[in-house]
Amino acid sequence: MANKMKTELKLYSSKYFAGLRDFYLPEEQLQFTALPSDMLEATNEKHPIVIACEEQPVGFFVLHSSSRVQEYTDNSDGMLLTAFSINYPEQGKGYASDGLKQLRLLTLNQFPSCNEIVLAVNKRNIPAQKLYIKSGFQDTGRRKMGSIGEQLIMSKNV
Repeated sequence: MANKMKTELKLYSSKYFAGLRDFYLPEEQLQFTALPSDMLEATNEKHPIVIACEEQPVGFFVLHSSSRVQEYTDNSDGMLLTAFSINYPEQGKGYASDGLKQLRLLTLNQFPSCNEIVLAVNKRNIPAQKLYIKSGFQDTGRRKMGSIGEQLIMSKNV
């Protein structure tokens, strides 16, 4: 079923705390990502982002501008996307695709020096790989070992 409501990317603020705290992901998804409630701390180099629909949080991810980015790309103007998730009851409604489509506009407005987004996705997480490819990410051919196996490094110019 396609989502017909307005989806927006928002920098995290405390008004989203309760909704993000209540996120649920089944174990088979939780092995590949972190719950939003564990990733809310913002710093100058760590930027929690909410995928909101009608001002309610339905998804979440973090953009990093720290030196950690250099583990994934040689681009000093790149950012690393981590902890991407959609609340389980909201999955299948198009929020993940909608949120990723808005990534370019968010980076232009909030992080104007950023020209590339990189991410690591587990080799076994086929649904996430398909989502990222559909959203314009490309496999860089780089690989990284993660805590639960091989990670494909993907990139998208913004």
